[in-house]
Amino acid sequence: MALAATYSRTISGIEAPEVVVEVLLSGGLPGISIIGLAEAAVREAKDRVRGALISSGFKIPQRRVTINLAPADLPKAGSRLDLPIALGILAASEQLSAEGLDSYELLGELALDGSLREVRGVLPAALKARDAGRTLILPAENALEAAHVSGLDFYSATTLLEVVAILIAEIPVLQERPQPNNFIASQHIPDLSQVKGQQTARRALEVAAAGGHNMLMVGPPGTGKTLLASTMPGILPSMSENEGVESAMVHSINTSIFDDSNWRVRPFRSPHHTASAAALVGGGTHPRPGEISLAHHGVLFLDELPEFSRNVLEVLREPLESGKITISRANAQVEFPARFQLITAMNPCPCGYYGDRSGKCHCSPDQIKRYRSKISGPLLDRIDLQIEVSRIPADVLAGREQSEAEDSELVRGRVEKAREVQLARQGVPNSQLEGEKLKKFCELEESESNFLVDAIDSLGLSARAYHRILRVARTIADLADKRVVGMDQLAEALSFRKFDREV
Repeated sequence: MALAATYSRTISGIEAPEVVVEVLLSGGLPGISIIGLAEAAVREAKDRVRGALISSGFKIPQRRVTINLAPADLPKAGSRLDLPIALGILAASEQLSAEGLDSYELLGELALDGSLREVRGVLPAALKARDAGRTLILPAENALEAAHVSGLDFYSATTLLEVVAILIAEIPVLQERPQPNNFIASQHIPDLSQVKGQQTARRALEVAAAGGHNMLMVGPPGTGKTLLASTMPGILPSMSENEGVESAMVHSINTSIFDDSNWRVRPFRSPHHTASAAALVGGGTHPRPGEISLAHHGVLFLDELPEFSRNVLEVLREPLESGKITISRANAQVEFPARFQLITAMNPCPCGYYGDRSGKCHCSPDQIKRYRSKISGPLLDRIDLQIEVSRIPADVLAGREQSEAEDSELVRGRVEKAREVQLARQGVPNSQLEGEKLKKFCELEESESNFLVDAIDSLGLSARAYHRILRVARTIADLADKRVVGMDQLAEALSFRKFDREV
């Protein structure tokens, strides 16, 4: 009887729990069996491993091979365990020394010719391998992704034979560490200077970016709502290293192709209004992240908001509050981060021209009411800024009326300064202020408090809307470098509740 063990990682949400691959050679009819709650792709590994071993010139043990994937109650999916299984068989059959194998973690799918293929979810596995103090061995196609984890020792290889050579020769780790990109250089982000007019919308966008607030734009077609939304990533503060890693981890488990150009670039996701609830929150037999998680630390833009299914919109309520989404399945429960900034846009009525000076609208009051009622009150309460985006005059579009149009870099400077103040004062953006922190840092004088209470009563707003107005006012004060929230800041914050005043 011969026994060997190798180490690897599986994927559960954005976590990468450890898997110990135990290989036992025993008497009985020759064959390979895999146990330990392995799904189909893992069970098929025995055939891929057999082919890879033969093609690489190794011998298949003529004994019964039992492979246990521990812990037994942890579901294992995918093909990432091919490499540790193959090396476990080699170590158990003494074709490879088992000494020192416990200092490595192994990831990779094996082709029948012995070559290594890339796998998804390398980044969370690399972080865990570093924390465990082990050296990671992975396919060459995944090397760039692993290189972004500071403090990680790793090797990359293209074939099973190269991996064996690494283990035997102890080749020094010589991997370049790529520098993170600056999102300023990302050409796909429109500049705010491209927006003509729309001073109110530009101001609201700046406030939203500074405090991490959600925003709704209401206006007829062709007023620049989509362009305004698409400029948001360019004025948001630069991503911290931790934010960059968290965002990249979500994308890592979603695809095996690592896009280095998006490293520390705030994501911008814009799903079509026909998207299902599963597309937004994630799902599947082995759950993968949806649009709200792929927008983590970035922007989720929902255009034509009332055209989304009511059920789809309602699933946004929980992650907007908690910053995470939990997906339950019969055999597992996984959690994905979802701390995104929601930017939405809609027409004022079904035809899109209600209130427009063109006079094209012929919608009845009942039609307008039904259209707007597709957005529930609880969801609307969670949107801090609600503004009207009016049609741009022709002379502004033609450039005849000259006005100063600040670019994204200038606005981002003010946004970053305000965000730094918030993080130094309370540790989180203003949009995340809760409980005692909200009471402490948004404290009002008696006159300001009475003014806000009267406004809330007259508008018929909820307690949640009251707190959100306070948070927005706090952000406006931070942009103005004001220590306390005054009447001017409250009045401006209330002016951004346009939709509440019309429904």
